[in-house]
Amino acid sequence: MATLGNPQNTIAILQKYNFNFQKKFGQNFLIDTHVLDKIIRAAGITGEDFVLEIGPGIGTMTQYLCENARQVLAVEIDRMLIPILADTLSAYDNVEILNEDILKVDIHRIALEKNGGRPIKVVANLPYYITTPIIMGLFESHVPIDSITVMVQREVADRMQVGPGTKDYGALSLAVQYYARPEIVANVPPNCFMPRPKVGSAVIRLVRHEKPPVEAADEKLMFRLIRASFNQRRKTLANGLSNAGELGISKEMIAGAIEALGLPSSVRGEALTLEQFAGLSNIICGMLHESGGN
Repeated sequence: MATLGNPQNTIAILQKYNFNFQKKFGQNFLIDTHVLDKIIRAAGITGEDFVLEIGPGIGTMTQYLCENARQVLAVEIDRMLIPILADTLSAYDNVEILNEDILKVDIHRIALEKNGGRPIKVVANLPYYITTPIIMGLFESHVPIDSITVMVQREVADRMQVGPGTKDYGALSLAVQYYARPEIVANVPPNCFMPRPKVGSAVIRLVRHEKPPVEAADEKLMFRLIRASFNQRRKTLANGLSNAGELGISKEMIAGAIEALGLPSSVRGEALTLEQFAGLSNIICGMLHESGGN
């Protein structure tokens, strides 16, 4: 069985099928066995595990997953890759290929059918433009997930794990940290891929919290406040939230909530911790409840 982590074997399979890289799918295939080993180790894949792989490509990582996991379901959007996967994974009987868009797949049902409803491990080498919607979709839908180990653009990995007051800190940092514990496990330079991307990549592991580190009475409201406060980074938190018409919260209420939280009126959103955003949303939630109750 030709290991695809070897560049020659990757070139051979692409030539055999006369494969053309699709820009719209952001395809970059890994050609570095050390990185593949690191991903498997970071994801902690054992013979007990059911793994959902997003974007298997030509099956490079899938081969490694099949060697280590009990069962693998690989979801690939590009139908041109399906015959290639059937070929490169022909030696394995513990893998299933699904030609679907992951955003339209019922992962709850998969976890139930394939893993008895127990938390699954997700491994992915994602096209960079769709990283955030996929990761947030997995978390927000409350699918049973143990961890997500994912290859992303280095800059996005940084954004996921930074704290307040840094330029990379934003809605993505807060959202990821609300649901999971992020840790960058490997930096991956462009020459580890074919074709070479223009930017560096990183493998980040997101281990799902059993319960969120903060208590938000209304999770959706908290995230709406977070998004609104980072939409206009240069404005104060009070102005950013007041200008967000979709929130429908009065200027006075916002000012009162910021004061009740013990923060100065000039504070910016990027200075608030996750805990402070949860506190702010809980105060506003209480105020809305009271005003609605009169």
